[in-house]
Amino acid sequence: MRVLLVEDDPGVREALELGLSLEGHEVKATESPKEALSLLPWAEVVILDVLLPERDGFSLLKDIRARSEVPVLMLTALDAVEWRVKGLKEGADDYLVKPYSLSELLARLEALWRRAHRGKEAPEVLAYKDLRLYPRRMEAFRGERRLSLPPKAFLLLKAFLESPEEVLSKEALMLRVWGEEVDPATLEVHLSLLRKALGEPNPIQTVRGYGYRLFLP
Repeated sequence: MRVLLVEDDPGVREALELGLSLEGHEVKATESPKEALSLLPWAEVVILDVLLPERDGFSLLKDIRARSEVPVLMLTALDAVEWRVKGLKEGADDYLVKPYSLSELLARLEALWRRAHRGKEAPEVLAYKDLRLYPRRMEAFRGERRLSLPPKAFLLLKAFLESPEEVLSKEALMLRVWGEEVDPATLEVHLSLLRKALGEPNPIQTVRGYGYRLFLP
């Protein structure tokens, strides 16, 4: 799973990042609430410390919940019942008090991920107008024509088909396809490859000042 770790203690952050990575999970770690919010579109689950330097985790949790339903596991040394109740009331899905074992944290994360994805397996096909994409088969078609797409262009088309007619920012596309912000020129190159493969009329529209959208009249 893609784990966003928000933790200000460098030692704890590095140990958790290493432990999660060794278990096969992708991890992005930060102590910055601003960076954490920018990474939300990428994350499948969030580990959130309560005590952060810029603002407390409860305040950040409110902003996360205003943007996303991603599962959130809160970590804290505050073991009083009222703190656990506060976290759950603010929208946390689970609460773990320090010190804890890595095995328990992993088990809780996996349980949160399963609940969040129950009944949400990858669809057999994503479709919009004359476009069809089969995620499990890694195939895409326009009408009856099979599209020859490099991997990143395929993932870009998948992102557009998951949100047809919705404007997607450059940053959102980067996070969905690369898992991080990349050189904008890299995004432009792969968008150009996608547009070339799709042909005319081209469904990838540039919305100046905002991003891109998939649209056909």
